Amino acid sequence: MRQRPGASARLVVVGGGPAGLMAAETARAVGAEVDLYDRMGSVGRKLLIAGKGGLNLTHSDPFDTFVSRYGERAREVQRWLERFDADALREWARGLGVETFVGSSGRVFPNDLKAAPLLRGWLRRLRASGVRFHVNHRWLGWDEAGALRFAQAADDVRVQAGAVVLALGGGSWPVLGSDGQWTGALVERGIDVAPLQPANCGFDVAWSDHFASRHAGAPVKPVVMEWRGDGGRPVRRQGEFVVSASGVEGSLVYAFAASLREAIGRDGSAVIHLDLVPGREARRLAQDLAQPRGGRSFSEHLRRRAGIDGVKAGLVYEALPKRDWQDVERVAAALKSLPLTLLRPRPIDEAISTAGGVRFGELDHALMLRQRRGVFVAGEMIDWEAPTGGYLLTACFASGRIAGEGAARWLDRRPD
Repeated sequence: MRQRPGASARLVVVGGGPAGLMAAETARAVGAEVDLYDRMGSVGRKLLIAGKGGLNLTHSDPFDTFVSRYGERAREVQRWLERFDADALREWARGLGVETFVGSSGRVFPNDLKAAPLLRGWLRRLRASGVRFHVNHRWLGWDEAGALRFAQAADDVRVQAGAVVLALGGGSWPVLGSDGQWTGALVERGIDVAPLQPANCGFDVAWSDHFASRHAGAPVKPVVMEWRGDGGRPVRRQGEFVVSASGVEGSLVYAFAASLREAIGRDGSAVIHLDLVPGREARRLAQDLAQPRGGRSFSEHLRRRAGIDGVKAGLVYEALPKRDWQDVERVAAALKSLPLTLLRPRPIDEAISTAGGVRFGELDHALMLRQRRGVFVAGEMIDWEAPTGGYLLTACFASGRIAGEGAARWLDRRPD
């Protein structure tokens, strides 16, 4: 066992994702001595993965709409965003030399769409400010004396700190270090942790072998998805999703994932409805489909009269019995409201993010654990969730900033 010297004025941040890095930067900016520990060989890996298809940094929604994306935790997350919102995040990126733009969907991206330049500039600034990095350190919890325990190669390392920020992520990216194993260390200390569950995840559908083999990987667009959540109130949203071998996934599915997951847990399944021809009324579709087919097949008639082919035609065949193909009213109704039964969410290690984590009741407004003074929590470790679209990253940054400020105040023992 190696014992590293302690310092009552030192902040230890555990986790090198956006929340942890922001906590380190915020605390260091007001003079705290900061050491950051990460399980992996380098920090910011999840941020790099998030940027592979273009780093969706935040969103341009009006503030009230932005806050509403956090569902049941909107009130709590609003407090974070009032301190550090989407505009503040864009200004922060500009300070790193990264200009941003608003895409057609309202999402905000770096001009070059890449995560690596932002991360490189950020780490350069953090190191220049005096933040010390310690990689390949897996956090194990605390020892009997209250020191932080880390596994580093064959060593059991003990670290003393005046304050701690835990920013260890959820449980959906074990290959990048976010495996959710931290839950045990907190539960052992009496901290109430909601079980981790998949969020921004796909869902299983009982596809026929024929459909799955032909259409797995195909995008469905444009399409409107309708979900009748709590109270039966229909919610409709246009976008796109992807058919997988096991079911459905993609941004439009993720937008409803939280309530779909809860409904499946309660009822055993959930039914969504798809409008495969947005912008065309069912009556007009029925009139078009009533035109003589001649010698054309049903598939060719759908393509010519309704613009339905490929994966959309496959979905119609999956849901509509063959006996109904001659009934234009039923076909039109199916095209405008095609039922799809979702059986279960995909496993947590396939999800983009997780729900669950440290419950808000365990935290004060500075995100410090009420039962373990001087220990702060940030990012996806807390019990909140949001759809993709920049909302996840923004809240992680904002919570890291609040935890970093709180930890710095704790070190100084200044009242809030």
